Amino acid sequence: MPWDPVRDLLTMQERYESLFGRTSPGWVPAADLCEVSDRFILTLELPGLGRSDVDIAFATDTLTVSGRRPDPTPCERYQQFERAQGRFSRAFRFAVPVDADDIAADLADGVLTVTVPKTGGGMVRRIDVE
Repeated sequence: MPWDPVRDLLTMQERYESLFGRTSPGWVPAADLCEVSDRFILTLELPGLGRSDVDIAFATDTLTVSGRRPDPTPCERYQQFERAQGRFSRAFRFAVPVDADDIAADLADGVLTVTVPKTGGGMVRRIDVE
């Protein structure tokens, strides 16, 4: 298996967090969290997973994406085995208020996209002086 520094760092982070009781089981899918003026856009790479394999929950200020990639078809002997299997869980915490009722998700071509709108309370509003 080729060396992947990002995977190694994520593994070290997982082990460090497990010392304090916070751990992500299984594997860690790659994710990007982008902030724009009125929302956050989270994308996760989940190739081979269907909608029924993924769970999304929001509580307080944290969005959790979890699920399970099924075990591969049994094989007598693998020549190479690189794809992660089993359970995964990722949690994303938001520092500004978000609208939990309008969170939307879509899974297409192995990429999960979750849109998390910000609430008006945390945004800066300009007030004209009359």
